[in-house]
Amino acid sequence: MKILEEIRDSVYQGDEEKALELVKKAVAEGYSPQDIMDNALVKGIQDCGAAYERQEMWIPELMLSTEALKRSLAILKPLMAGQEEAGRNLGDVVLATVEGDVHDIGVELVGVMLESAGFKVHFMGGNVPTADIIETVKKEKPALLGLSTLLSNTMPVIPKILGILNTEGIRDSVKVMVGGAVIREGFSERVGADGFAPDAVRAVPLAKKLRGVS
Repeated sequence: MKILEEIRDSVYQGDEEKALELVKKAVAEGYSPQDIMDNALVKGIQDCGAAYERQEMWIPELMLSTEALKRSLAILKPLMAGQEEAGRNLGDVVLATVEGDVHDIGVELVGVMLESAGFKVHFMGGNVPTADIIETVKKEKPALLGLSTLLSNTMPVIPKILGILNTEGIRDSVKVMVGGAVIREGFSERVGADGFAPDAVRAVPLAKKLRGVS
């Protein structure tokens, strides 16, 4: 397990080259991509989030850690695609960070984890215009729509999207899950979303629950 701790630390330190080297080494040593992601990469970026909230880490440092995470995930993603779990088709998911919020690393991590669990993910990125989200839902007809925001001033965009889905007559065709640093269970219930995941790790069991699969 020492190498997983080293990967976790390299992500926290924003040491991209070391993270890549260690991830490749862990794969070669027989660690599963899921194990590396859950017990090294995810924990490393969670450490960064906690440090940021304590004002022990700042945006430039967080960006370095984010890049280390992204490139490490790029190594694992094709390996996950070959796993038995990923061969299942549990349904399409559209993921986006709402308009006004550029943060996308958290929702991207959710996407990778959902793909590894057997979902087909349409990742739209950060700061996605509401009209584009609605149009994508109409076009792709996903089973799930995941909406994220890390900013309190963009939280009202989520009920706006839900309202448009209702107006367009397509709300009942898609389950909506929400998440992000400022989102709480009570908010999810108030705006009429179908579920709330506080982090990427818990997004997968929520998505499965909403799909009625184990």
